Order: sequence, then structure tokens, then C-alpha cells
Amino acid sequence: MIKKISAVLFLFLITSCSQKITEEQLSHLNGYWEIEKVTLSDGQKKEYKVNETIDYIELDGLKGFRKKVKPTFSGTYITSNDAELFSIYKKEDQFLFTYKTEISEWTETLKSISKDKFSVTSEDNITYFYKRYEPINISK
Repeated sequence: MIKKISAVLFLFLITSCSQKITEEQLSHLNGYWEIEKVTLSDGQKKEYKVNETIDYIELDGLKGFRKKVKPTFSGTYITSNDAELFSIYKKEDQFLFTYKTEISEWTETLKSISKDKFSVTSEDNITYFYKRYEPINISK
């Protein structure tokens, strides 16, 4: 009996602690982001200590783009004209990113978001954890 009550209480705590993502929070996505870690579908984790390229995301309403940029020591970014366009739509209680390029189409599910972090899970059940990029500051 105590095990059943404990299990129910545990499930209640897990579901009540998860926060729903609001459409207003999506504006946090604007800016520069770097991958912090990745959790693969088999549970393996990969940490990223240094990223040569980072993602720039710009969102206007529920449409936007993501492009890879390479930061320089002078505080500027090297980029190409390539960008991945995406749309966001809400399905049940989740926000989904749908990407479409000349080569491929895919969907990612937004799992968490704050001012300084967010995570998405791919259709292949790979979760990407991003942190806001902070430029390297080399003072003379």
C-alpha cells in the first residue's frame, strides 16, 4: 500500500513540476546559441566544451531562421548566406519547429526554454541542449 501511494505521489510531483512553455517565451530564442550537450536516443551523452560555430536564431512571430556563424576574436561573425527557415506551431501542449530546406525536411520539439537555455528533441529522439553564447573577451 505504501509503495502505491509513494508511486502516485512521485508521478504527481513529476507532472506538477514540469512547466508549460508559453508562446511569449519563444522570443527568448532570438540571438546566438551554442550546443552545450546532446543526449542520443540510446541515452549516451556528448558534452561540447568548445564550439567553432554557433547558431544564430531570428524569430518573427512563429516564423524564423537559423544559421551557422563562426565567431572571431574581434567580436564579429563569419557567416554564409545559407539559412534554415522554420515555422513553429503548437500541437497539444508542445511547440514544434518544422524545417524545410532544398535537401531535407524535419521537425524538432521544444522541450524547455529560458532566457539563457533551451532544448529540442529531434524526430530521431536526440535531444540538443543549447546555452546562450557569450563572446570570448580578450582584454589587452
